[in-house]
Amino acid sequence: MIAALVPGSFDPPTNGHLDVIERCAGLFDTVLVAVIRNPKKAPMFTTEERVEMLTACTSEWENVSVGSFSGLLVDYAEHEKIDVIVKGLRAMTDFDYEFQMSQMNRHLSGIVTLFVATKAEYGYLSSSLVKQVAGLGGAIDKLVPPLVAAAIEERVSND
Repeated sequence: MIAALVPGSFDPPTNGHLDVIERCAGLFDTVLVAVIRNPKKAPMFTTEERVEMLTACTSEWENVSVGSFSGLLVDYAEHEKIDVIVKGLRAMTDFDYEFQMSQMNRHLSGIVTLFVATKAEYGYLSSSLVKQVAGLGGAIDKLVPPLVAAAIEERVSND
């Protein structure tokens, strides 16, 4: 059995994230989607809210589970008995950063990182852009799952 870890902030989860997760669900025996708790960032949604949204969005894939962690990714991966880390890439700028991180993770633990290019239609999509568009009153219904869009719209209207 091969277990994959798909880490990220997922603030909020986008259709691009779900594209990568869906493809991993078809490639690996088990997939753990891990929400990173970063105390240096001020997210739109709490860690628990992001885990809840991802759990609902990935419920159709029986081999996908969702968790969260803080600290080193490689420590979490070892604790969860993960074989490979999967990172989605949108552009070369993503690759530059993620390649450096993959090399450090390999140095620290020996774990392999697999890069998965997003579908072309999600190449421009980021959580930051979704929040920016929503904050300015733009339509986000084609960028995120419906339950995420509703949560964002509620959050934006309460701010």
